[in-house]
Amino acid sequence: METQKSPLFTRDFTLVVIGQIISLFGNAILHFALPLYLLRETGSIALFGAVNACSFLPMILMGPIGGTAADRVHKGRIMVGLDFLTAGLTVTYTLLWGKAPLVPLVIVTLMLLYAIAGAYQPAVQASLPLLLSPDRLTQGNAVINMVATLSNLLGPALGGVIFGLWGLGPILTIGGVCFFCSAVMEIFIRVPHKKRPRSASILTTVGQDLGESWRYISWERPVFLRVTLVLSAFNLILSAVMIVGIPAIVAQVLHMSDAALGLTQSLMGLGGLLGGLLAGLLGTRLKPRHGSLCLLACSGMAGLMGLAVLPGVPAAVSYWLLTVMAMLAMTAAMLFTVVMLTLVQAQVPGHLLGKVIACIQAVANCASPLGQAGYGLLFEHLPPCAVLLGAAALSALVALRSRRVFQAL
Repeated sequence: METQKSPLFTRDFTLVVIGQIISLFGNAILHFALPLYLLRETGSIALFGAVNACSFLPMILMGPIGGTAADRVHKGRIMVGLDFLTAGLTVTYTLLWGKAPLVPLVIVTLMLLYAIAGAYQPAVQASLPLLLSPDRLTQGNAVINMVATLSNLLGPALGGVIFGLWGLGPILTIGGVCFFCSAVMEIFIRVPHKKRPRSASILTTVGQDLGESWRYISWERPVFLRVTLVLSAFNLILSAVMIVGIPAIVAQVLHMSDAALGLTQSLMGLGGLLGGLLAGLLGTRLKPRHGSLCLLACSGMAGLMGLAVLPGVPAAVSYWLLTVMAMLAMTAAMLFTVVMLTLVQAQVPGHLLGKVIACIQAVANCASPLGQAGYGLLFEHLPPCAVLLGAAALSALVALRSRRVFQAL
């Protein structure tokens, strides 16, 4: 007799999903508009890359702290508190806008936004095994990642239109309202919580918890460390070139409108959404060994993006080829993300889960700011096609060398 599967969309998981939709949409529209505003005001790709790099660092630092908090503090309260804090940050930026120097104000605001996001996501990811049965965990991860990509689809699309028509002011209002509404909704989420005793100071406890997670990754499950190093190399080479390169090429090289850039980033979100749908359909048929294939596909798409912006290609043709390849790269990246998250959630003990996820993400993301700053300089001094083709070749080598690592999982 076939065992009936437990439901996926329980009351609490549904509230998490809705709260994520609202909160991540607010994040997406602000993360799109603030760097674009700076790029339009200054016209400097190098400054754009440097600001992206600076703003990314706090997310890396706050990720492990957020993971430690997710394993010790009520996860629902973390989500509520951080959404209220982000709403307050949006109001503060609005009050200082036009009164404080532009570059420092944008840098500090983006740094705080990314820091909050770094502390927020481990709480969401560590909540899923408590809200879903093991047979629904892959689908749950796919849904959460699809929500993130759906927000990244709608945020830039609407943000590009609103920014082009009315400027930054309405975007700040929309973002603040999103965070406030999400926080109110998350008050009603019931995440099971078992309080863990703490005998030392907060900083000592954080250090002990992070040390425990690092020992688990490096000694008990060293294959996780090898996977983390592969991710670091890929973030340095390929993720960074797409974060800096796509806005720079569309806005500064191809001279497209804000709405066109918003469309590109929205279609990238659509690619992630398609990847999440595909991951949900494939379910347990997705295996760790498929990770290197997904990374290799991302490298191939980056190479085609480089060919799309060769000298002599009409701007409109370059734009659409670049956009489609970026969308397909995001599809492959989302498949990879779901595979890795499900694997970690299934194998890591519950009391370590939040810390281990945050530690892997922090180490893997450490290289991205360096890559973003470097690519900002490269795009100012080299043809975009050369930068993209070089990044594609290097990332393809990393993907091929990673096959043994993923087979070991």
